[in-house]
Amino acid sequence: MNSAAAGTGGELLKQLDEARITRAHWKILFISGMGFFTDAYDLFIIGVAMELLKDEWHPSATAAGLVSSTALIASAIGAVAFGRIADILGRKRIYGYEVLVLAAGAIASAFSPNIWWLIAFRFILGIGIGGDYPVSSTIMSEYASRTTRGMMVTLVFSMQAAGLIFGPLLAAALLWSGLSHDLIWRLLLAFGAIPALAVFQMRRHLAETPRFLHSQGRHAEMHAAAGNVLGTAASPATVSASALPASAGATRTAARSFGAGFRQLIDNRQLFVRLLGVSLAWFMMDFAYYGNTVSAPLVLGAVMPHQDLIHKTLAQLCIFAVAALPGYFVAALTMDRLGRKPIQVMGFLMMALCFTALALIPGIERLVVPFLIIYGVSYFFTEFGPNATTFVYPAEVFPVETRTTGHGIASATGKIGAFVGVFLFPIFMHWRGLVAAEAAAAMASILGLAITLWLLPETRCVSLEELSKPAAAAAGTAAAA
Repeated sequence: MNSAAAGTGGELLKQLDEARITRAHWKILFISGMGFFTDAYDLFIIGVAMELLKDEWHPSATAAGLVSSTALIASAIGAVAFGRIADILGRKRIYGYEVLVLAAGAIASAFSPNIWWLIAFRFILGIGIGGDYPVSSTIMSEYASRTTRGMMVTLVFSMQAAGLIFGPLLAAALLWSGLSHDLIWRLLLAFGAIPALAVFQMRRHLAETPRFLHSQGRHAEMHAAAGNVLGTAASPATVSASALPASAGATRTAARSFGAGFRQLIDNRQLFVRLLGVSLAWFMMDFAYYGNTVSAPLVLGAVMPHQDLIHKTLAQLCIFAVAALPGYFVAALTMDRLGRKPIQVMGFLMMALCFTALALIPGIERLVVPFLIIYGVSYFFTEFGPNATTFVYPAEVFPVETRTTGHGIASATGKIGAFVGVFLFPIFMHWRGLVAAEAAAAMASILGLAITLWLLPETRCVSLEELSKPAAAAAGTAAAA
């Protein structure tokens, strides 16, 4: 980067990297995080809805599996599509439209006349959910400072916790109300549209990230956007085309090609290794996590076979509130102190130990208190572990021109893992009960641990630009050759 460009854009990025958290940062966190409240609610409430639907529609095992998992496979498509488009057009240009797709799917699902229409509408909802992952995480990452980036991105994701707790609370309240089961499951599914629509206008008015604007050579807009966050008066600098770094012009050209971002991630060896690391770790994480969580009524049913749906739902709520919720916030508080890699390694290790215990301790399903303790510990270290870090990592390890593309691929791979887990866990439960289901989750956790150790770097307190330098150098060397 030449001195003129550095003086206008590079220095401002350094100011953003050293900035304290401002009111604007918290606003961005809320706007981004509300999407994850909705995502978590919509993905996990379907487990309760399916328990209510079984007596009404009597779906086959295959249809029931598709209802629970279709939104997950659709979210993989949404993540890749919205992720790439956000690198081409910018984060702001598409931000908010993903929640409109989500809301449309949620409302349509509530009016489903039969199981197959419900599957189709859940597919639409999944597209919107998937689109939220790469765009929201990247927006927060590109606005945050290098020393608080891990915490801020984790807090965006931690809004999932509110969705996980609110869902069972709402379900229990409706079940206690005495309303018909047909009306209850429809109300549960329709509610998912409300928080999504509530943040649509706020997302549409959010400014483009300074880092994306810098990559496009739009320095006047960059100064205005950064000034809003830093609390300083915007001082738009006019930078001539000749003063821009050569990479900025190249980025603008490459961004117009849909396939260019995918090719860059594959052709650059270092980026490809990072892509493999974040994607495969997320696959293993979501296989174990979503399999256990969406199938929680089945898992808890093995432990409390004589309890009704209300008590199983409240048991799930207690596990979320006592174990999962603290895990999210411990992860946020330590992400920039311990680092991403140690937290992910420790989390996968503890998950593997807990799931192995649930699979191998004889008669564990008859020991309610020990079972719930081990099950709760697994949730704590999932949240204070790879459920947080797999979301943070892809928002950091890719250069700005492929950041949402890389995150989209990683989150899509994770959602494919979630689809497989949600689809297979009921089959495992019917086949060999907790032994088969939890053994599969333990094996996935061990693989996630190995992938983290071998393929992922540490990114704590390193600027996004510094993290991109080795990959950029490798790309330059390859081009020269």
